[in-house]
Amino acid sequence: MTTAKEREANVLERLIGGEDKGLPVEAVGLTVGEYLASKPELSEFWTPLLVLSEDAMANNIAFMAGWLRERGLELMPHGKTTMAPQLWQQQLDAGATGITVANPSQLKVARAHGFDTLMLANQLVDQNAIRWVAGELEHANCTIWSWVDSADAVRLAEEALCGLYPARPLSVLVELGVPGRRTGARGVAAALEVAEAVAASPVLRLAGVAGYEGALGKDRTEPTVDLIRRYVADLLELHGKLGSRYGDGDVLVTCGGSNYPELVGELFAEARKADSARYVLRSGAYITHDDGAYHALSPFDRDRAGEEHRLVPAAHGLARVLSQPEPGLALLDGGKRDFPYDDGLPVPQFAVSNADGQVTALHGAVVSDMNDQHSFMRTAPGWEPTVGDLVPLGLSHPCTTFDKWRLIPAVQNLVPGEDAVITRLIETCF
Repeated sequence: MTTAKEREANVLERLIGGEDKGLPVEAVGLTVGEYLASKPELSEFWTPLLVLSEDAMANNIAFMAGWLRERGLELMPHGKTTMAPQLWQQQLDAGATGITVANPSQLKVARAHGFDTLMLANQLVDQNAIRWVAGELEHANCTIWSWVDSADAVRLAEEALCGLYPARPLSVLVELGVPGRRTGARGVAAALEVAEAVAASPVLRLAGVAGYEGALGKDRTEPTVDLIRRYVADLLELHGKLGSRYGDGDVLVTCGGSNYPELVGELFAEARKADSARYVLRSGAYITHDDGAYHALSPFDRDRAGEEHRLVPAAHGLARVLSQPEPGLALLDGGKRDFPYDDGLPVPQFAVSNADGQVTALHGAVVSDMNDQHSFMRTAPGWEPTVGDLVPLGLSHPCTTFDKWRLIPAVQNLVPGEDAVITRLIETCF
């Protein structure tokens, strides 16, 4: 099995180019290893920039691993969040039992980087991809689970593999959905019909049930909490009714577990007491947490949890004041192509003076809008930065953060006004 040290060694050989956004021009033409050997500091990097905090990520990885271990649950973190094999390996080393991906292309990335235990949290309907997955199962150490929510998807798999003789049947989990939401069979009865089609298929193995409770709400009101509990209970009911239909091999019961992990965890932990199935959460965003969407909902956020039981933001944007064309408005040099904006805009945290490095608060400052390459920061009188000042930003929604960067600097921690030596560069594979 590949180790974290080996994965880091692979990245150290990567050549840095001018297209690697944010890296200083002095790094161009060097390998990552050569550049890191010069002990570069964060202040050398150009803005806009995304920076990761090593200690915050380590905290989050260790916390989630321990929380699940205490309940006898597994984690197959969603790799789409970071698409960074270095970070996937770090999660596996902490106890994760596999990596989840969202589509066949991400699955191909994972296989190319040597990951063997994978869940595709979606249906396989592209027949080229179906045949490729069947071919990957020729490798004895490779395990791939995918999802299915219709008899049509079963038929597509059978057509794709007609005349072929896979080493093993494809392991699929029946996905349970709810009306008006994402994918998934609409109700337990419909899911049972899908399961019957899978069980009768010569190329598929019925291997469990899957769902995503995070699509059911964006708040913690009582109706939303009740809806999520009922949904997870329905998933467990479906699992119970499929007991006699499962094929040989491991059986998985899986939910997301990012915004409502304690609700899923409570029901899963109780169910597994009388069951031999593997109960799996797939949270991916926990590794960096955030200052927006997950900060608002996660029970493990620092504003709700105790000091020893919390997630902390580990991804931060750095931007500079580019222009102050009128009172109360500062244009920052980072925009939609640099920072996430789909589930909350960046949050100005403070300003670092370009003149003397002094750190000042930005009371009342908000990002009100974003263009491709600019953010509109509204400021209160008396709390205005000046052109050239550095503005660290809290970010919202990790799943649309990493895709904008090819190499991301990581530092041990990010302290206002203080420089930091780069510990490593994280490579993404979008």
